[in-house]
Amino acid sequence: MPLQYIAGLSGSKSTLWCFLIWYLCMISLYFDNSAILWLNSFGLAIVVGFALFLSTGPATLERFRLRFWESIRLFMCPFLVSSFSALVKGQGFILLLSPRLEENLLASSFCLVFLLAVKGLQQQRSVQ
Repeated sequence: MPLQYIAGLSGSKSTLWCFLIWYLCMISLYFDNSAILWLNSFGLAIVVGFALFLSTGPATLERFRLRFWESIRLFMCPFLVSSFSALVKGQGFILLLSPRLEENLLASSFCLVFLLAVKGLQQQRSVQ
């Protein structure tokens, strides 16, 4: 099932996965176990995610259920942005890029491996 999902990814969804891979890579390098940092990020995710949910359609449980992953992304994005910003504050980042080349290369490598896997699975699926 996960391989079928990956083989069916569009370019835009693959890009979103690369963003998540980049986030996870950088967060693993700059992790901080401060409860306040994570609670603030979670709180922002709830408030901003709910605002995004309201602004993109009817705020019903039915919509949430039918478009579950799309709805979850509306809450995940503010969490990821706020926690990333808090963790890399004062570290010399420019946008999403670390000031250390090796960290950027590491994250880029993980994204490239993922994209190659997507492409390989898509080609395999088209042959069958």
